[in-house]
Amino acid sequence: MGENKQVILTYEGVKKVEDELEHLKTVKRKEVTQKIKTAISFGDLSENAEYDEAKNEQAFVEGRIATLENMLKNAKIIDDDDIKTDVVSVGAIIKVKDLEYGDEMEFTIVGSAEADPSKMKISNEAPIGRGLLGKKVGEKVEIQVPDGTCTYEVIQIRRNTSK
Repeated sequence: MGENKQVILTYEGVKKVEDELEHLKTVKRKEVTQKIKTAISFGDLSENAEYDEAKNEQAFVEGRIATLENMLKNAKIIDDDDIKTDVVSVGAIIKVKDLEYGDEMEFTIVGSAEADPSKMKISNEAPIGRGLLGKKVGEKVEIQVPDGTCTYEVIQIRRNTSK
């Protein structure tokens, strides 16, 4: 991730990043420090797998902390009140109909840092998210995906109201 790349986050996404950052700083750092102390107590560090593993974990934790801090520093927060419901935009919840199979699906369009396909949170940079951006209810869109082409019709655009 570029040092100054703007990161699009919803308030929910900011909270998730802040929670992870807090956990890493207050819990994980202490755990790793304890692992290092324990490994040092075993003696000879040149052949100490526990020490090497703990130092690698420490590097990972510190790298993740830096990444999360950078994300928050460069965050553009999407306010639910600013989410348009006339066109698909980041933060909107979109109901679409797959015109090939007739299935209806609901996606939330989020920034790439928040994307989680298992929870139907689709990145605005992914093919489906990018293809839906700017579309209106009733519009049909063909989207190139790795498996071929999907054709969707936008059925509904709404905000998250579960606050």
